[in-house]
Amino acid sequence: MKIRLLPGLFALTLTVASFASPLLAEEKDSLKKPDLKIDAAPLNGGVVTSYADVVEPAQKSVVSVYSKRIVRERVGFDPFTGRVVGGEHEEDGLGSGVIVSSDGYILTNNHVVEGADELKVSLSDDRELVAKVIGTDPKTDIAVIKIDTKNLPAITLADSDKTRVGDIVFALGNPLGVGQTVTMGIVSAKGRTQLGLLDQVGGYESFIQTDASINMGNSGGALIDAKGRLVGINSAILSPSKGNIGIGFAVPVNLAASIMRSLIETGTVARGFLGVSTDTITSELAEQMGLPKETKGVLLSDISPDSPAAKAGLKRNDAILSIDGRAVTSREELRLIVAQNLPGSKVKLRLVRDGKERTVEVVLGKLVENPNELLAGVQAEPLTEESRRQLDIDKRVTGLLVTKVADDSPYHDRLAPNAVIVEIDREPAGDLRTAKAALQPGRHLLLIYFRGQLRYLTFLVK
Repeated sequence: MKIRLLPGLFALTLTVASFASPLLAEEKDSLKKPDLKIDAAPLNGGVVTSYADVVEPAQKSVVSVYSKRIVRERVGFDPFTGRVVGGEHEEDGLGSGVIVSSDGYILTNNHVVEGADELKVSLSDDRELVAKVIGTDPKTDIAVIKIDTKNLPAITLADSDKTRVGDIVFALGNPLGVGQTVTMGIVSAKGRTQLGLLDQVGGYESFIQTDASINMGNSGGALIDAKGRLVGINSAILSPSKGNIGIGFAVPVNLAASIMRSLIETGTVARGFLGVSTDTITSELAEQMGLPKETKGVLLSDISPDSPAAKAGLKRNDAILSIDGRAVTSREELRLIVAQNLPGSKVKLRLVRDGKERTVEVVLGKLVENPNELLAGVQAEPLTEESRRQLDIDKRVTGLLVTKVADDSPYHDRLAPNAVIVEIDREPAGDLRTAKAALQPGRHLLLIYFRGQLRYLTFLVK
């Protein structure tokens, strides 16, 4: 291998040196000495040569999750004649999970188990057991499954709010089916809220970012700290090639654990509700409102009538700075913090009104999710005989009727109320659950019935 000098670099150095004149003694004395910050103390604990004692116990708590889904193919389906040609085949999926209780509860990702007809879990001792789904929450991409056995090695949960950028972390899981694997990195960032990974379901994002290698199959696996405690559930990567480039994301364990408790105890996810519309405070907005430029928080632009916020006396132009001591720096952060509290919870809001700080106590209500939301801002429902008559829709047309498209929906220029989604990727649209599962991010082919005509539409889900 030949080593080549960078062109011109050496010559430039010589040229500069030849024109530089030496400083006189009095000029040297007049120069101010640099004020350097020096910490000469050695690192705590000396040199770490192995993390094996930390990783080994955690490995026993991480499992592989195998899913099986029956896909029914319909080739050449004609919505008017009803002719069907095709069959069915099995699709296998692979993910990971984390044992969080000795009696068999396992945390994983919703997308690992979504649509599965059969689930099996492989333990570190090579046992393979059938698992059942306890509950799922697409809005956080968290799922809870359970295996019927006792005395399992449950992992210890950390307080993910105390995780700091720069902390050493390890990602554990079964990437690409090669077997349980451990990778090492650091926490690269916290509170990633605008990635768009869960936009399709109106989700709640507050990811931990890490450069520990995460690949396909790691989903649902553990992100642990240097003490072997669970800090997150590995969920996604950012990559143009579907391979690891050092940008991975995990759901913080505090959020995952709150969802898990609700799913186990109630079978659903109950989220708090405040009832406000907000804007993130920028330096420009702060100046306009007479606030210090460095103010971080959200400004209330509207209060819903009879909402918890209205009952607590919140007003338009109030600037919320924190909730129960947790700083609120964006509208997404406010939405997440409120949703993490149970309905009926009392929370203390620190806010600024008319230039004065005050604390207001609010009793949160219950957030009512829209069960008919197909995509962000798009509501749909199965086509009924009544709606068919009202809209004069051909009796041979079946599918999902679009009932509402919000003005701020990213799909408002592609779908319209009263359109019927007949097929998704040449499969019958079916019910809402089936359609939601089919409309994953990416390009899809939709067969739409609108104003008496059938037409195909190339549709991009963001």
